[in-house]
Amino acid sequence: MSRPLSIAVVIPCYRVRRHILSVLQKIGEEVSLIIVIDDGCPENSGDFVQASCQDERLIVHRLAHNQGVGGAVLAGYQIALQKGADIIVKVDGDGQMDPALIGDFVQPIVTGEADYTKGNRFFDLENIHQMPPVRIFGNAVLSLMNKLASGYWDIFDPTNGYTAIRADIAGHLPFEKISKRYFFESDMLFRLNTLRAVVVDIPMDACYGDEESHLKIAKIIRDFLFKNFVNFCKRIFYNYYLRDMSIASIEMPLGVMLLLMGSCFGAYHWHQSLLQGKASPAGTVILAALTILVGLQLLLAFISYDIASVPKIPRYKRLRRSIKTPHR
Repeated sequence: MSRPLSIAVVIPCYRVRRHILSVLQKIGEEVSLIIVIDDGCPENSGDFVQASCQDERLIVHRLAHNQGVGGAVLAGYQIALQKGADIIVKVDGDGQMDPALIGDFVQPIVTGEADYTKGNRFFDLENIHQMPPVRIFGNAVLSLMNKLASGYWDIFDPTNGYTAIRADIAGHLPFEKISKRYFFESDMLFRLNTLRAVVVDIPMDACYGDEESHLKIAKIIRDFLFKNFVNFCKRIFYNYYLRDMSIASIEMPLGVMLLLMGSCFGAYHWHQSLLQGKASPAGTVILAALTILVGLQLLLAFISYDIASVPKIPRYKRLRRSIKTPHR
C-alpha cells in the first residue's frame, strides 16, 4: 500500500507581523508541515511566530540577510525537500492568499494533471474591480511578456505568488540560477518550461486589505522587460536548436530576416523617393511589401507552433495517493 502524500506550506515573512498569525490559523489539517521563513524581517517575524504559535507542524527558519521573496521561498523548498514533502505550497504571510484554497492548488498535482499550479486573479471578472487599476494594467503587460518568455501561452497573472509544486520537480530546479527577488515567479515559469513541466492556473479572488505591497509595477516594468527578453532568447535556443529542431526552427529566423530586410529596403526607397520628389516604382513597393508580408507570415506560423507546444503531459508518473492528514 502506497503512503499518503505529504504537503508542506512555505510562508516567506517580511513585514507581515500583523497578518501572519491569522494566516497560520487558517491552514487546514491536510497540511503536514508549515515552514515560516523569516527573510531578515526587521519586525522579527520568526521570533514572533515561534513565541505565539504552538502548532506541532511549524518550523521557523531565519535568514541572516534579506534575500527577497525568491530567496526565502527557495530556502523553504530546500527544507521541505529535506523533510520528505511530496507537494510544496507557497503562501504569502500578508493575508492576501486564502489558505482555504490550498486543496484547490494541490488537487491537480495529486491527480496527475499538473506539476505546478499557480493562482490567477483574473478568472472572475466580477471581483477584478477590487484590484487597483495600475495593477490590472501592469499584470496584463507582464502576462504578455511572460507568455513569450516562458512558453506557457495558456496561463495568466505570472506574478501571482500563490503556487504549489510537485517536490520531485522542485528538486530538479537550478536553485542557484533562479531570480531571488520580484522576478522570482516569472523566472520560475521559464525554469519549469525547460523541464517541460505542466503548469495549471487556479482561479482565486483578488484580496486587498490594509497590508502594504512592496511590488511597484511602474518601477519594475523595464527590469521585467529585459529579463523576460533574456529568458525568451534562452528558451528559443534550448527548445528549438539545442534539444530539438523542427520547422519552427527555420520559420523564426527566416521570418525575422525577411521582415527586417523588407522594412529596411522599403524605408530606404521611401526616403530616396522623398529626396528625389518622385514616387517609387511599383515593383519596388511590391517587393518591399511582399518581403514584409512573407516575414510576418513565417513569424505567425512560428508563434502558432510555439503555442501548440505548451507542455500537456506531466513530467513524472501520475500520483494517485490520498492527501495525508497529520496526527496532532
